[in-house]
Amino acid sequence: MNERGTVFPWHNRQMTPAGSIANRRYRQLAALPGVASIRRPVTAGADERFDLHYVRTGPVSPTPSVIIPGGPGMASIGPYQGFRRRAAERGLDVIMVEHRGVGMSRRDDSGADLPSESLTITAVLDDIAAVLDDTGVDTAVVYGASYGSYLAAGMGVRHRDRVHAMVLDSPLLNHNDFQVVRHACRELLWHDDSALAAKVRALTEAGAFGPADLTIAAGIYGIGGADLLGHHLDLLLDGRRLLWSAMRLVTVSVAHRKVLFHNESDLVAPIGFRELNFAGIPDGLPLDTTLTWRGVPAAAIGFEAEPFDLVAEMPGFGWPTVMVSGGRDLVTPTTVALRIAELVPASTMVSLPTAAHSILDSQDEAALRILAAVAGGRAESLPAQADALDRLPAGASIRLARSALAAAARLAAALPRFGVTRAIS
Repeated sequence: MNERGTVFPWHNRQMTPAGSIANRRYRQLAALPGVASIRRPVTAGADERFDLHYVRTGPVSPTPSVIIPGGPGMASIGPYQGFRRRAAERGLDVIMVEHRGVGMSRRDDSGADLPSESLTITAVLDDIAAVLDDTGVDTAVVYGASYGSYLAAGMGVRHRDRVHAMVLDSPLLNHNDFQVVRHACRELLWHDDSALAAKVRALTEAGAFGPADLTIAAGIYGIGGADLLGHHLDLLLDGRRLLWSAMRLVTVSVAHRKVLFHNESDLVAPIGFRELNFAGIPDGLPLDTTLTWRGVPAAAIGFEAEPFDLVAEMPGFGWPTVMVSGGRDLVTPTTVALRIAELVPASTMVSLPTAAHSILDSQDEAALRILAAVAGGRAESLPAQADALDRLPAGASIRLARSALAAAARLAAALPRFGVTRAIS
């Protein structure tokens, strides 16, 4: 039983080893300081309920910060323990809500997964508002990263009286974003008069660079920029595909792997395709980023409609709003953030030239400082700090990946030329 008197939703899995491990982890997370749950309807107006979990840490203040990570699929309670600890050390009051259908908020009282019809953006936003009610909070600073930025902006539409200020990190705008993403990738890797684009054109024209390769290239570029990506493309041009093939296998494995209480996209991924048009519309031209979704099961779900028209709604956002964007972000390019800055009256744009996608995850120290400034009413000071924020160390995972990719490229280039395909001139 949990503190609200309901059965733990993992109880019916205790008889299997996997279920026992999941139940143990659930109990560990539920015991963390600040973790609580509220009863929420599975679907609006229905009698069925489930436990929606959330966590609040740091010194309690009248206006806490609600942090919404990306996804759909990223959990909040488990993965961001370190971030919340460091936020608390800086005096920040932080609330994070475990997205319905994910992690500790995944199952109903019977232990069954929440049904697909219960997993919508508006339901998630109503969950966040209900947590604010449960904690006695009138208004909050709402910080959303990537997919979470759409939820943050959605709070400004559906629950605008709960928003004190807003941070949109690597933001989305609407169902047409796929066109902006595709254009940004082509500008950098196809149309640009650079050695990097020349390498990609040569590989593509030789049939050695397809949609799956574009996903890897965007990831390497975000982690290490043009130089690191260029070294890996040189290996492909030299016919050395072993390392790149290994990265493709890892990428596919990560994309399809569910990590309990950390990243669980299996139930909620359809939200991105059904409500935000993640898959887009292919145009048949080179470097079509919409094709990178092929093989993702949820991509077969057709786009239906967005819940909001943010282009029409954002001019009415009357609170301080900060857009944060990384210069190496090919997932939600800076062009989107700049468009939002034009729409929102009280907006501040913060560009970090060497940062990757989702500052919350890739450069969390910068995210903490941005959050502290906004929570402290100093949002207007951030543009002058952009270069200093950009120079802050990247997150540990980004640093490790950068070093590993650089070392792997050097090793692959030094290995004897056995098992290589024909070099591309």
